Amino acid sequence: MRPAHSLSRRALLAQAALTMAAAARLHAQPPPPIRMSTRPIPSSGERLPVVGLGTYRGFDVGPGSADYKALPGVVDALVAAGGSVIDSSPMYGRAEETTGELLAARTPRPKVFLATKVWTTGREAGLAQMEASFRLLRASTIDLMQIHNLVDWRTHLPTLRRWKDEGRIRYVGITHYTPSAYRDVEAVLRAEPVDFLQINYAVDDREVEARLLPLAQEKGVAVLVNMPFGGGGLLRRLRGRALPGWATDAGATSWAQLALRFVLAHPAVTCTIPGTGTPRNMAENAAAGAARPLAAAECRALVNAIAG
Repeated sequence: MRPAHSLSRRALLAQAALTMAAAARLHAQPPPPIRMSTRPIPSSGERLPVVGLGTYRGFDVGPGSADYKALPGVVDALVAAGGSVIDSSPMYGRAEETTGELLAARTPRPKVFLATKVWTTGREAGLAQMEASFRLLRASTIDLMQIHNLVDWRTHLPTLRRWKDEGRIRYVGITHYTPSAYRDVEAVLRAEPVDFLQINYAVDDREVEARLLPLAQEKGVAVLVNMPFGGGGLLRRLRGRALPGWATDAGATSWAQLALRFVLAHPAVTCTIPGTGTPRNMAENAAAGAARPLAAAECRALVNAIAG
């Protein structure tokens, strides 16, 4: 007779299987996080993650507010996805100061690509404003200093070049968002060597496709795209509309992801910097940077879907 305490062969096999499964779980490595793609900065070859973070409005909030309390999660979501670009400006209210506070509060401080702007007239005023940006961002080096909307660019450009030579900034750029100024932007790109152009581009705002994006590509100028959602109006118009049928096959889960992947489909674009103050939106934006850009046929289909 079999002893009462002995195990059947089936029970022994089941126990062995459970033991092996537990050991496998113990030693298994977690799947690697999804990391966004990178593209080279033409003037240096340094690779930049393709989706960053704009701080206009979302970071113009004070400590203690509910909106401010959400912002550490926004920075964490950017960095966790492999992103690094954070773009600000003195014209964004408290955004530079908020950015500096958030970065200083993390241990270790996240390694990000800090971009800001000079937005004033006159050499001394420009110097004072840029020095203030260093203090507010709590940075000894700013990666990218841009002349915002070409304001007094002839005065500021020599300062930026000198600071780049001295290592205070790493790259020099110009920005604009008004179509009436695109001729001036084109003239500067043709006449002056700069590292970056920041310009607006979206599926419903494509004027830069004709001249500025091809010119930037020809001149070896990196392109930061602001307002990839058409300034927010595009997503508001699409709210509640079902995604086109082909979006599922493309791996898109939202209109926002389609819009970002449309922008990133242009070969001149280096990085896009949608603004947000919510961690969920930052994570969704970053996921678009980990997916492939839309194919040419998908871009045409998206343009038609938006127009329809």
